[in-house]
Amino acid sequence: MTSNCEKLIAEVFTLLKKSEEMDYFGEEVSQLAHSLQCAKLAADTGADEETVIAALLHDIGHLCASDDAERMGAVGVADHEAVGANYLRACGFSEKVAQLVQGHVQAKRYLTFKNPRYMAGLSAASLETLAHQGSPMSTQEAEAFEHDPLFEAKLRLRSWDEQGKKVGWQIPPLETYRGMLASHLKGMAGEGN
Repeated sequence: MTSNCEKLIAEVFTLLKKSEEMDYFGEEVSQLAHSLQCAKLAADTGADEETVIAALLHDIGHLCASDDAERMGAVGVADHEAVGANYLRACGFSEKVAQLVQGHVQAKRYLTFKNPRYMAGLSAASLETLAHQGSPMSTQEAEAFEHDPLFEAKLRLRSWDEQGKKVGWQIPPLETYRGMLASHLKGMAGEGN
């Protein structure tokens, strides 16, 4: 099972490394830099392992989607949050990781409904994706989202997603997270630590 774990991590790392040369949809950092910044922001707050992993992998759906996946114009894969969550489930990541990944778009839709200043602060790329993602939530959607057991964690992940776009920020390399992913996947497979 350990070799399977290593293969999964190698696959995920290959996807992330390929994104090092990819623009992050109109932002001034690469997709990899964005992912690493989000993970660092999560780790710096003392977030648990699953939350740090979700921060690192929240946009994996843009990278693992099939070539014929529906696109949101020039701003990535449509429903990348669901694509990514399903990919991570199939790889053996926990349901919490998958739900946090799946919830980061819901959190944006919630915050734009709840706080006009939040919406005004979104980047042009984030505003464009919002239009494809269902726009701000309705009152009913927002009330349901507020009852989600991971509501606060999804909002924190969204905050890191918005902050993780700094040019020139020195961040730990991807390799920093290998042990964390291995520990998580082994634990999920029942191998313990």
